[in-house]
Amino acid sequence: MADLQDDLHPAAEVGRVDEPFPQEAVVVGPEEYRPVSDPDDDPLDRARVVLAAHPVADGYSGLPWALRGLPWYDLDLGESAVDADVPRLRKGQVGAVFWALHLPEGHDGDRALTTTLEQLDLAQAVVAGHDEGLRPARTAGELVDARNCGRVAVLFGPAGAPALGDSLSVLRALYALGLRVLTLTGTSWAGPAGLTRFGEEVVREMNRIGMVADLSHASTPTIRRALTVSKAPVLFSRSAARDLRPHPANLPDDLLTAVGEAKGLCLVPLTAEQAGPTVRDVADHLDHVRTLAGPDCVGLSGTYDTGSAHPQELRDPSCYPRLIAELLRRGWDEADVALLTWGNVQRVLRAAAFTAHTAQQRRPPSTATVTALDG
Repeated sequence: MADLQDDLHPAAEVGRVDEPFPQEAVVVGPEEYRPVSDPDDDPLDRARVVLAAHPVADGYSGLPWALRGLPWYDLDLGESAVDADVPRLRKGQVGAVFWALHLPEGHDGDRALTTTLEQLDLAQAVVAGHDEGLRPARTAGELVDARNCGRVAVLFGPAGAPALGDSLSVLRALYALGLRVLTLTGTSWAGPAGLTRFGEEVVREMNRIGMVADLSHASTPTIRRALTVSKAPVLFSRSAARDLRPHPANLPDDLLTAVGEAKGLCLVPLTAEQAGPTVRDVADHLDHVRTLAGPDCVGLSGTYDTGSAHPQELRDPSCYPRLIAELLRRGWDEADVALLTWGNVQRVLRAAAFTAHTAQQRRPPSTATVTALDG
């Protein structure tokens, strides 16, 4: 009864944050995996067979910003000016991709919101204009629908938290427009010192509406507090293992273990800067994250069209089968590969929807303000 009373406090108040994670939101997915390839086949052939059944859900693409500077493009036929056109996505057996709406340095306040809305508008127009290859998606079910129709599902986000302008109303409006992931960095309430009281309320409101929290590039205090506050799984849209390669966005072993305990999702970027210059280096990071966080908590982030350098063997999305073949050579079970490519993103999206459905029965939209909570 005490827990229920806490959830019935007015929305502007700060509620409890230390309740246990709802287990129903964690255990999502098939109970049994049936192998789809012949173990005696060549690893690359096996990789293509596995990906045909469990395509890649790519956790980060910078395509919307890359397209802003092009006077003309056709993603259906192929576009040499970008990394990830439809033919290369299909060749790499990509079933879903998150289109990031991140901001250049120095964008804040009204400018941050305007730029985010412009990117979101462009992204939606691009998908609508390439409907033979792409389809917008907002839920796990819509990802499956797009795959079954032979389209690549496009999810909008992550976007940067400065776009909110410290307003929970703007958060809800962006969600209604299709944004599904928000990165908790670059604001007064999610900075080097961690989440403030208002920052915690932002996380709770994200849980209530079904917005997924992205913690890549967030400070360690912010990560630790968000893992405690959030009742839905968080994700790291582009974070590898710091023990293997020092980088500010990579996670140390203790945080990778904490991500696994919270049933979050660490999406390893396929970039030379964060993971290394070869496909074997990327596979090393995937091995490391899987060992510490668990096979349910690791995924893939192509990070294409961001200006980052990629391993030569993974120069664009068409090369995903090479990475999967390397994992199969290392002895990865097909079941773990299926989780890596498709199942873990599905779990996080379903868990976010479950948590939102539950929260909406117990809590009205928050009216909290940064002034009221942080002073």
